[in-house]
Amino acid sequence: MKNNEFYIGMWVTKDGYIRHELLPDGRYDEARGNRKSAYQGSYKMTGNHIDYKDDTGFLADGDFRDGVLYHAGMVLYKE
Repeated sequence: MKNNEFYIGMWVTKDGYIRHELLPDGRYDEARGNRKSAYQGSYKMTGNHIDYKDDTGFLADGDFRDGVLYHAGMVLYKE
């Protein structure tokens, strides 16, 4: 398995409100509540750190620790 393959897929908050899909082509698609594709953009992995740039130019980042994604004050779990 390539290093980044673990991270590919759907990550969700415990309540399911935020659904954050990391795609294998370096893109992501984030849904919020009933808003499918609320945010879209690209991401880059460096070790367990992820940097995001959405299509409007907004930057964010996060870290994977013990199989959990900590991103912008949210905690997401792999589905």
